[in-house]
Amino acid sequence: MGSISVSNTPPLTTIPDMFAGRQPTIHGLSQITNSLYISNGVAANNKHMLSSNRITTVINVSVEVANTFFEDIQYVQVPVADVPTSSLYDFFDPIADHIHSVEMKQGRTLLHCAAGVSRSAALCLAYLMKYHAMTLLDAHTWAKSCRPIIRPNNGFWEQLIHYEFKLFSKNTVHMVNSPVGVIPDIYEKDLNLMMPCWGV
Repeated sequence: MGSISVSNTPPLTTIPDMFAGRQPTIHGLSQITNSLYISNGVAANNKHMLSSNRITTVINVSVEVANTFFEDIQYVQVPVADVPTSSLYDFFDPIADHIHSVEMKQGRTLLHCAAGVSRSAALCLAYLMKYHAMTLLDAHTWAKSCRPIIRPNNGFWEQLIHYEFKLFSKNTVHMVNSPVGVIPDIYEKDLNLMMPCWGV
Protein backbone atom coordinates (compact mmCIF):
# COMPACT_ATOMS: atom_id res chain seq x y z
CA MET A 1 0.00 0.00 0.00
CA GLY A 2 1.23 3.52 -0.77
CA SER A 3 2.07 6.05 1.86
CA ILE A 4 0.65 9.52 2.29
CA SER A 5 2.54 12.27 4.06
CA VAL A 6 0.58 15.06 5.72
CA SER A 7 1.92 18.42 6.90
CA ASN A 8 -0.35 20.28 9.31
CA THR A 9 -0.52 24.04 9.71
CA PRO A 10 -3.05 25.98 11.78
CA PRO A 11 -6.56 25.87 10.21
CA LEU A 12 -8.19 28.82 8.51
CA THR A 13 -11.43 30.21 9.83
CA THR A 14 -14.53 28.49 8.49
CA ILE A 15 -15.72 29.30 5.01
CA PRO A 16 -19.22 29.37 3.56
CA ASP A 17 -20.21 26.12 1.88
CA MET A 18 -21.98 27.81 -1.02
CA PHE A 19 -21.48 26.70 -4.60
CA ALA A 20 -22.02 29.92 -6.52
CA GLY A 21 -22.04 28.32 -9.97
CA ARG A 22 -19.20 27.03 -12.08
CA GLN A 23 -17.48 27.79 -15.34
CA PRO A 24 -15.38 25.13 -17.06
CA THR A 25 -11.71 26.04 -16.77
CA ILE A 26 -8.45 24.70 -18.10
CA HIS A 27 -6.06 27.20 -16.53
CA GLY A 28 -6.27 28.00 -12.86
CA LEU A 29 -8.44 26.07 -10.43
CA SER A 30 -11.43 24.09 -11.70
CA GLN A 31 -14.25 23.79 -9.16
CA ILE A 32 -15.73 20.28 -9.06
CA THR A 33 -17.93 20.50 -5.93
CA ASN A 34 -18.57 23.07 -3.20
CA SER A 35 -15.32 22.04 -1.55
CA LEU A 36 -13.18 20.32 -4.20
CA TYR A 37 -11.01 21.85 -6.92
CA ILE A 38 -8.50 20.44 -9.45
CA SER A 39 -5.53 22.24 -10.97
CA ASN A 40 -2.08 21.81 -12.43
CA GLY A 41 1.10 22.22 -10.41
CA VAL A 42 1.69 25.84 -11.38
CA ALA A 43 -1.74 26.98 -10.19
CA ALA A 44 -1.36 24.94 -6.99
CA ASN A 45 1.72 26.98 -6.09
CA ASN A 46 0.02 30.33 -6.73
CA LYS A 47 -0.75 31.94 -3.37
CA HIS A 48 -3.36 34.30 -4.81
CA MET A 49 -5.31 31.46 -6.46
CA LEU A 50 -5.29 29.43 -3.25
CA SER A 51 -6.38 32.31 -1.03
CA SER A 52 -9.01 33.68 -3.43
CA ASN A 53 -10.62 30.22 -3.55
CA ARG A 54 -10.18 29.74 0.21
CA ILE A 55 -8.25 26.49 -0.16
CA THR A 56 -7.38 24.91 3.20
CA THR A 57 -5.83 21.63 1.99
CA VAL A 58 -3.60 20.93 -1.02
CA ILE A 59 -3.18 17.32 -2.15
CA ASN A 60 -0.16 16.94 -4.45
CA VAL A 61 -0.53 13.76 -6.53
CA SER A 62 2.90 13.71 -8.14
CA VAL A 63 6.55 12.90 -7.69
CA GLU A 64 7.80 15.75 -9.87
CA VAL A 65 5.98 18.86 -8.59
CA ALA A 66 7.42 20.52 -5.47
CA ASN A 67 5.06 22.19 -3.03
CA THR A 68 5.39 25.83 -2.10
CA PHE A 69 4.25 25.72 1.53
CA PHE A 70 1.93 28.58 2.45
CA GLU A 71 0.83 29.33 6.00
CA ASP A 72 -2.55 27.99 7.15
CA ILE A 73 -2.72 25.33 4.44
CA GLN A 74 -2.42 21.60 5.11
CA TYR A 75 -0.37 19.70 2.53
CA VAL A 76 -0.78 16.02 1.62
CA GLN A 77 1.69 14.26 -0.68
CA VAL A 78 0.63 11.28 -2.82
CA PRO A 79 3.87 10.20 -4.54
CA VAL A 80 2.59 8.55 -7.73
CA ALA A 81 4.02 8.84 -11.26
CA ASP A 82 1.67 9.33 -14.22
CA VAL A 83 2.31 5.99 -15.89
CA PRO A 84 -0.25 3.22 -16.48
CA THR A 85 1.68 0.82 -14.22
CA SER A 86 1.49 3.13 -11.18
CA SER A 87 -0.82 1.99 -8.41
CA LEU A 88 -3.26 4.74 -7.47
CA TYR A 89 -5.96 2.35 -6.23
CA ASP A 90 -4.58 2.16 -2.68
CA PHE A 91 -5.04 5.93 -2.40
CA PHE A 92 -8.69 6.05 -3.54
CA ASP A 93 -10.23 5.45 -0.10
CA PRO A 94 -7.80 7.44 2.09
CA ILE A 95 -7.81 10.48 -0.21
CA ALA A 96 -11.60 10.41 -0.68
CA ASP A 97 -11.96 10.16 3.11
CA HIS A 98 -9.55 13.05 3.60
CA ILE A 99 -11.40 15.29 1.12
CA HIS A 100 -14.67 14.44 2.88
CA SER A 101 -13.13 15.18 6.29
CA VAL A 102 -11.94 18.60 5.10
CA GLU A 103 -15.43 19.34 3.77
CA MET A 104 -17.02 18.36 7.10
CA LYS A 105 -14.77 20.98 8.76
CA GLN A 106 -15.96 23.61 6.24
CA GLY A 107 -12.62 23.52 4.41
CA ARG A 108 -11.77 23.32 0.74
CA THR A 109 -9.40 20.91 -0.98
CA LEU A 110 -7.28 21.38 -4.09
CA LEU A 111 -6.23 18.16 -5.83
CA HIS A 112 -3.37 18.67 -8.26
CA CYS A 113 -0.76 16.82 -10.24
CA ALA A 114 1.57 18.21 -12.91
CA ALA A 115 -1.11 19.01 -15.51
CA GLY A 116 -4.40 18.45 -13.66
CA VAL A 117 -5.37 15.87 -16.28
CA SER A 118 -4.69 12.29 -15.14
CA ARG A 119 -3.68 11.57 -11.52
CA SER A 120 -5.67 14.30 -9.77
CA ALA A 121 -8.64 13.59 -12.06
CA ALA A 122 -8.58 9.89 -11.17
CA LEU A 123 -8.64 10.66 -7.43
CA CYS A 124 -11.43 13.16 -8.03
CA LEU A 125 -13.51 10.49 -9.79
CA ALA A 126 -12.94 8.05 -6.92
CA TYR A 127 -14.11 10.71 -4.44
CA LEU A 128 -17.25 11.49 -6.47
CA MET A 129 -18.12 7.80 -6.60
CA LYS A 130 -17.59 7.22 -2.89
CA TYR A 131 -19.07 10.38 -1.39
CA HIS A 132 -21.53 11.56 -4.04
CA ALA A 133 -22.76 8.07 -5.00
CA MET A 134 -22.05 8.80 -8.67
CA THR A 135 -21.36 6.02 -11.12
CA LEU A 136 -17.95 6.22 -12.77
CA LEU A 137 -19.62 7.34 -16.00
CA ASP A 138 -21.56 10.11 -14.25
CA ALA A 139 -18.52 11.18 -12.21
CA HIS A 140 -16.47 11.48 -15.40
CA THR A 141 -19.22 13.38 -17.22
CA TRP A 142 -19.54 15.83 -14.32
CA ALA A 143 -15.80 16.34 -13.76
CA LYS A 144 -15.20 16.79 -17.51
CA SER A 145 -17.93 19.46 -17.62
CA CYS A 146 -15.97 21.32 -14.92
CA ARG A 147 -12.49 20.64 -16.32
CA PRO A 148 -12.68 19.62 -20.00
CA ILE A 149 -9.06 18.42 -20.21
CA ILE A 150 -9.31 15.57 -17.69
CA ARG A 151 -8.13 12.22 -19.07
CA PRO A 152 -6.77 9.64 -16.63
CA ASN A 153 -4.30 7.22 -18.18
CA ASN A 154 -5.53 3.73 -19.08
CA GLY A 155 -3.96 2.13 -16.02
CA PHE A 156 -5.87 4.52 -13.76
CA TRP A 157 -9.07 3.82 -15.72
CA GLU A 158 -8.67 0.10 -15.04
CA GLN A 159 -8.22 0.85 -11.33
CA LEU A 160 -11.26 3.17 -11.30
CA ILE A 161 -13.36 0.48 -13.00
CA HIS A 162 -12.28 -1.99 -10.30
CA TYR A 163 -13.11 0.58 -7.59
CA GLU A 164 -16.55 1.26 -9.08
CA PHE A 165 -17.30 -2.46 -8.95
CA LYS A 166 -16.12 -2.62 -5.34
CA LEU A 167 -18.48 0.24 -4.41
CA PHE A 168 -21.55 -0.60 -6.49
CA SER A 169 -21.13 -4.23 -7.70
CA LYS A 170 -21.54 -3.04 -11.30
CA ASN A 171 -19.63 -1.12 -13.94
CA THR A 172 -20.70 1.77 -16.15
CA VAL A 173 -17.35 2.08 -17.95
CA HIS A 174 -15.48 -0.80 -19.60
CA MET A 175 -12.12 -1.18 -21.28
CA VAL A 176 -12.52 -2.09 -24.97
CA ASN A 177 -10.24 -2.91 -27.88
CA SER A 178 -9.74 -0.19 -30.47
CA PRO A 179 -7.43 0.49 -33.43
CA VAL A 180 -5.13 2.38 -31.03
CA GLY A 181 -5.18 -0.25 -28.28
CA VAL A 182 -7.36 -0.83 -25.23
CA ILE A 183 -9.29 2.28 -24.16
CA PRO A 184 -12.24 3.13 -21.91
CA ASP A 185 -15.45 2.77 -23.92
CA ILE A 186 -16.39 6.39 -23.17
CA TYR A 187 -13.60 7.45 -25.56
CA GLU A 188 -14.85 5.31 -28.47
CA LYS A 189 -16.99 8.10 -29.93
CA ASP A 190 -14.09 10.59 -29.82
CA LEU A 191 -11.80 8.01 -31.41
CA ASN A 192 -14.29 7.28 -34.21
CA LEU A 193 -14.51 11.00 -34.96
CA MET A 194 -10.71 11.25 -35.19
CA MET A 195 -10.10 8.11 -37.24
CA PRO A 196 -10.77 9.69 -40.67
CA CYS A 197 -8.09 12.27 -39.85
CA TRP A 198 -5.63 9.52 -38.94
CA GLY A 199 -6.43 7.41 -42.00
CA VAL A 200 -7.42 4.45 -39.82
